Formats: sequence, C-alpha cells, structure tokens
Amino acid sequence: MIWTRRSMITASAALALSGCLRKPAHPPLSIGFQKNGLLFLAKARGVVGAHLEAQGFGQPHWVEFTSGPPMMEAMAAGGVDIGAVGESPPIFAQAAGAPIRYIASQPISGAGSAIILPRGSSIASLKELKGRRVAFTRGSSAHLLLAKALIAAGLGFGDIVPINLNPADASGAFASGAIDAWSIWDPYYAIAQAQHTARTLITGTQLPPSSSFYIGSVEATRGKAESLIALLRALREEAVWAEQNEDAAVDIVAKQNGLPPAIVKTSLRNGRHAADPIDAATIRLQQANVEVFAKAGIIPRTVDVASSVWHPQTV
Repeated sequence: MIWTRRSMITASAALALSGCLRKPAHPPLSIGFQKNGLLFLAKARGVVGAHLEAQGFGQPHWVEFTSGPPMMEAMAAGGVDIGAVGESPPIFAQAAGAPIRYIASQPISGAGSAIILPRGSSIASLKELKGRRVAFTRGSSAHLLLAKALIAAGLGFGDIVPINLNPADASGAFASGAIDAWSIWDPYYAIAQAQHTARTLITGTQLPPSSSFYIGSVEATRGKAESLIALLRALREEAVWAEQNEDAAVDIVAKQNGLPPAIVKTSLRNGRHAADPIDAATIRLQQANVEVFAKAGIIPRTVDVASSVWHPQTV
C-alpha cells in the first residue's frame, strides 16, 4: 500500500478519534488502600475496576499506604480521592483543617485491634502499663484504642512512655523486647500472635464501639461525585460477594499480600465487609471518639463530625 499525504492525514485523524472514543466520560478515581479490607480485595479481584470502566468512569488509580495517617496527608495534598481508614485518621485530619468528607462506614467488632504484650511479660492489667514503653502509630485507630484503654484504667499518656512507631518498626521493636506493649490492628495483630506468641492484654471489644470509614476529599465529592457513587455501589456488590465466598476471598487476599491464609482469615474477626451509608448512630460514636482525643489534649481542638459527612443525592 502506498501512503499518500491525504491517507496519512486521514489515518491520523482516525487514530485521534478512536483515542477520544476510548477516553472515559468521567475522570478516574485515585483510591488509597491498605493491605487488608474490602478495598484491597476489590483491587485484587479487579471486578470493581472493570465495573467502573464499563460505566465510563475509567480504571481507578490505586495507591497503597501502610496506615491511615499518611493516606490522609496524601488526600489533603490532592493525591488521593478516597480511601479506607480507621476511626482516628479522619479526626486528626479534621483537626488539622484538611478538606475531607466521611463517605461511608464499616462497623467493626473491635476484635481485630488490641494492646498486646510479649509472651513473657509480667503485666497483668491495664494499670500496670504505668511507666511502661507502649508503642502505637500516632493518628491511627491504635492511638484511639490506647487512649480509651488508659481512660478505663484511670491513666493518661503522661503515665506511660508513649512511643510513636509505624507498624513495621513497632513489629521489630516488639520482637526484640524494646517495648513493653503494643497497640495495634490486624493483620499485624494476627501476625504477632502467630509469629511471636503475643499475649493479648485487651481488645477493642472491651471498649466503647466504633466504625472504620471511607474518607474522600472535598474536591472529589464536588468534581467526581458520580464516580464516587458508582464506586460505592460496586463496593457494596463486592462486599456481598466477599460475605458469600469467604474462603475464595481469603485465598485471593493471601496471594496478593503474601500472608498465610490463616492470618488473613483471622483478620476477618473485625467484622463484615461493608460500605454502609453513615447514619446518626455512627456519627454519635465518631463524635465521642473526637472528644476522647480532645479531652486528652491529643488534638488541638474539637471538631464536628456531622458537618463533614457527605450526603450525595443518590447512592
């Protein structure tokens, strides 16, 4: 075939047109995830991404984080549209003035978070944490767990030696005996039990209940509202699949995060997969968490949870 100037122009125009036709009708979402939970499963299975793409929203961009606080920092900087975190990260983000919104919630049993001790520890009660080196990740759900536990024991952070460590560093410190206790969540909690025969001092089931959340940026709720709504619908379908196919879900997650299936299955003790609408009861519980941090002087000011809940017209 001989390529003339006209045929080359025509071909170029056709390619440009096909590129336009393939372009998603809506800007794709940037989703923050950790190596557990419904978002991680959704990424691993690929069904949610395919569902969004089929509706013209494009394949989402997935961004991995080791914990909630850095995810909230990335969201405040415009790097993430939505992500799943525990109850504490959005409180710290709100207190810092970050433009975030509560998008959906997932009730948690509390069984997947705990304050744990080395196997040979002599500590027998929360009161015996006084003067001890206790590790946690600042701004995480483990921070709140520890705050509630100290309150229950009539103690405060001034009564312990608080050590702010990310999960990976805290795991090493725990294994080496450099800390006396560790406030942590699954799958790190399950790993510590399996690999280090960690002893549980208290779990979240023994403290006031709470929820984890899907948090979105204000900018995303304004400019990508339809994409967020489509994502929530897809996640709810994914949650139903996960509840009905637990063993298959465990195998998929285990292959993706490299953990033994037994550890992944243990992590499911924290509750069902969900992306529920945020109701008044959930808001009250989260507001109570805010007051725990505010009264302890951990955040500079109290914040109003209800004012930061996103209320889309249709979900």
